[in-house]
Amino acid sequence: MAVTVNLFAMAQRQFDAAAERLGLDETMHELLRWPLREMQVTLPVRMDDGGTRIFRAFRVQYNDARGPCKGGIRFHPQENLDTIRALAAWMTWKTAVVDIPLGGAKGGVICNPKQMSERELERLSRAYVRRIGRVLGEDVDVPAPDVYTTAQIMAWMLDEYEVTHGGGHRPGMITGKPIPLGGSLGRTDATARGGCIVLREAATALGLDTQGASVAIQGFGNAGQYAALLAQELLGCKVIAVSDTSGGIVNEGGMAPELLIKHKLETGAVSGFPDAEPISNANLLELPVDILFVAALENAITEQNAPRIRARLSCELANGPQTPEADQIVHEKGIFFIPDCLANAGGVTASYFEMVQNQSSYYWTAERANEELDRKMTTAFHQVYECARAEKVHMRLAAHMIAVRRVAEAVRLRGWV
Repeated sequence: MAVTVNLFAMAQRQFDAAAERLGLDETMHELLRWPLREMQVTLPVRMDDGGTRIFRAFRVQYNDARGPCKGGIRFHPQENLDTIRALAAWMTWKTAVVDIPLGGAKGGVICNPKQMSERELERLSRAYVRRIGRVLGEDVDVPAPDVYTTAQIMAWMLDEYEVTHGGGHRPGMITGKPIPLGGSLGRTDATARGGCIVLREAATALGLDTQGASVAIQGFGNAGQYAALLAQELLGCKVIAVSDTSGGIVNEGGMAPELLIKHKLETGAVSGFPDAEPISNANLLELPVDILFVAALENAITEQNAPRIRARLSCELANGPQTPEADQIVHEKGIFFIPDCLANAGGVTASYFEMVQNQSSYYWTAERANEELDRKMTTAFHQVYECARAEKVHMRLAAHMIAVRRVAEAVRLRGWV
């Protein structure tokens, strides 16, 4: 039976553990436990059949003590306020872990983009910015793509923002844009690349040779696909299993990532890939592999299946894929896991680089973008790893301790408490 977990309650529990370990005073603890600002809006959108549908949407700005808020916009039929709150909190800690001068936010629209035409998606995107735009801006809150949103959707939102804010070019108000509109080279694969960078550092620290190491990937969307490519290209790994919402496939001898991606793009699913056996998402998570990428949605690993996880090293490219109960079980089993707020921080780091380039109007090469990402992610990994060793805690608690300490320091310096 599937377990339903309130993601914001989970995020608060993770924060509480770090705050207690840090000895935060009661006032600071209470302030950082909740978002600073929330917006819930209603969007009337004209559909292709001539009728009008009403959509509910959100924007949560969790904390901006360290800089403008930053966070994606999701289009998803099961979106809800608590999920957005949790993701905004995690973004706050994520930007602090990699030490970039931003806060955390997240937005979402309750919709099913798979059942909408391109023109309907454009109208919805523009309607969202018309309602939310008053709290967005380069120095206030900078959105980005997330689940089921794209560079094209960011382009529509950028255009709507510029039109409704007096004209002129303001490319820095949103990231993940198409390259011709001020997007950054290196942004597309940044989440997976950042994950592979910290995975490389973790493997070195643990004495794990990644050449020929077996890899399973739960979730074969953008991050999972690039993880497959880069794990092979950068680390020499062998991808033996992947899965998506349709199910999974496994081949112990390994599968070519390029062919997997081609099959997925042509058919819409990984199932049916030649020379591979079917496997369920649940069973894929429990394979005895060297490396497990958890790259789907939330709550993939819970106290129910955590005892059966057998990977040597787990890298969380998804947000919130492992519950606090599972953290303890996996940690006690001796499985080293790289938490989401570190493992998938490559995306927001590359978005920050895009903001820097927009402000300077000087654009980097892909090589420079990747070099800067490597430097940031490598530094962040070792700071978290050393904290985990010094405090004798798992990596998630160490990452949250570093992040919460940095945000609390900014709050104190501003005199908020």
